[in-house]
Amino acid sequence: MSCLNYRETVSTLVAEFAATASDRDKAGGTPKQERDRIRECGLLKIAVPKIYGGWGLPWDEIFKISREFAKVDSAIAHVYSYHHLGVTIPHIFGSEEQKEKFYTETISHNWFWCNALNPLDRRSTLTRDGDIWRLNGIKSFCSGSKDSDILPITAVDRETSELIVLAIPTKREGVTIHDDWDNIGQRQTDSGSISFDQVEVFPQETFGDRRQNDRPFKTIRACLTQLNLANIYLGIAIGAFASAREYTQTETRSFLNSGVARATQDPYILEKYGDMWVDLQATEALVDRAGLALQAAWEREWDLTAGERGETAIAIATAKVAAHKVGLDVTSRIFEVMGARSTAAKYGFDRYWRNLRTFTLHDPVEYKIKAIGDWALNHQIPIPDFYI
Repeated sequence: MSCLNYRETVSTLVAEFAATASDRDKAGGTPKQERDRIRECGLLKIAVPKIYGGWGLPWDEIFKISREFAKVDSAIAHVYSYHHLGVTIPHIFGSEEQKEKFYTETISHNWFWCNALNPLDRRSTLTRDGDIWRLNGIKSFCSGSKDSDILPITAVDRETSELIVLAIPTKREGVTIHDDWDNIGQRQTDSGSISFDQVEVFPQETFGDRRQNDRPFKTIRACLTQLNLANIYLGIAIGAFASAREYTQTETRSFLNSGVARATQDPYILEKYGDMWVDLQATEALVDRAGLALQAAWEREWDLTAGERGETAIAIATAKVAAHKVGLDVTSRIFEVMGARSTAAKYGFDRYWRNLRTFTLHDPVEYKIKAIGDWALNHQIPIPDFYI
């Protein structure tokens, strides 16, 4: 598939994933067939720079694809979007040689990246062993790890206590992926734990280029991660709204005292749909605006200033908070416009709230609101960290 018709391909996959999303959510496990369809369609190369054979799509377009998937299957959106976040690692943290190595091999081998960075979990360590390192320990929240090809990890250097970013083949000896993800939502993301036992790590697999450590662009990945979450939250909410609308139009009965023949004419149902629509439209505008801001920051690359980076982070945080709040509201309120029969397990409408509630716990929303408040009141940009 060429880059020219990727939107048509995405639409085809969305329809395929929608047909089985509810049943797969109930079953949990690894969405192997769906991951393979993404592989077959060439959609793993969209974030790889053109110079290495990828498509180099802008980030606002990349995240809109994840949003489309999230409308019908947020687990697929989760693992697919984290692939792109993994792909950024050589560009942000690596040398020119590492960029060429990892990107050309991602294209030639059609690698599916995952995410085992989780910098707050420091139970994984690196120890020098001659010319190589040895990786030992455990990592939690390793999204998309099963059926992945490349495993990006953070581990603590036992000599210096420095947190090191590395990327190794998922199937390397000593890597054990535990099937222990049993949460109420995002059930097909394989976000469980991984343990490491004397795993070999070669020098070219550690990203230690510190020549521009003081540059704001070095911290841009946190912005990418946060905007990715905002797009998935929004996608889930839009998907819930669409499912509710279809159900109300075809199944919901008018209430005894409504005075109307059809539920679609009930003034209180119309009011609720109007409220949800306004909230979703406003949130989508914020998320789209943040996407353009992020792409502009990405294009500035190493010339990005601290002020530009800070304003980008605030735009993203604003969009994410809106998507968080509106998403949780919409995924709960849909039952008010569908009625009691819509709570039947066969419909699986609860998955929208379960998935969103699970994913919105990625990092506390209160800290985003505090940062936004400091900007709004004091014009103070946030200090970059793993989550802003």
